[in-house]
Amino acid sequence: MENVIYLTEQDYKRLVDLVQQQRQGAGAHANIAKLGEELKRAKRVASEEIPAEVVTMNSSVLLRDLKSGNAMEITLVYPKDADVSARKISILAPVGTAIIGCKEGDKVEWPVPSGTINYKIEKVTFQPEASGNFSL
Repeated sequence: MENVIYLTEQDYKRLVDLVQQQRQGAGAHANIAKLGEELKRAKRVASEEIPAEVVTMNSSVLLRDLKSGNAMEITLVYPKDADVSARKISILAPVGTAIIGCKEGDKVEWPVPSGTINYKIEKVTFQPEASGNFSL
């Protein structure tokens, strides 16, 4: 049984729109289907009520690779804001889809060409809603 994931109503609406736009575009992303599945199982809550330890859009997250022990901090963004060099990872990237709506302490995995990567969400280091910004 997969963990319940939590999304703010605003993130949910924006992500549904994104999935619909991407499905209509040429060369639809393989991750669009996965994101669509995540949206279907998400529990939606008001932005003001989302727990601070949940990964929302524009959150910064400290991930720990369970195999190597290495940690990395990334910020989860919409595709237009993605910038790998600044560690801004698109929701459409496998890791982005894997962590949206998860919370601190959750373990996530996603397939890569060489197998599967397993990470633990160590800490949500920044979440817009927790800082009172409900429009990001």
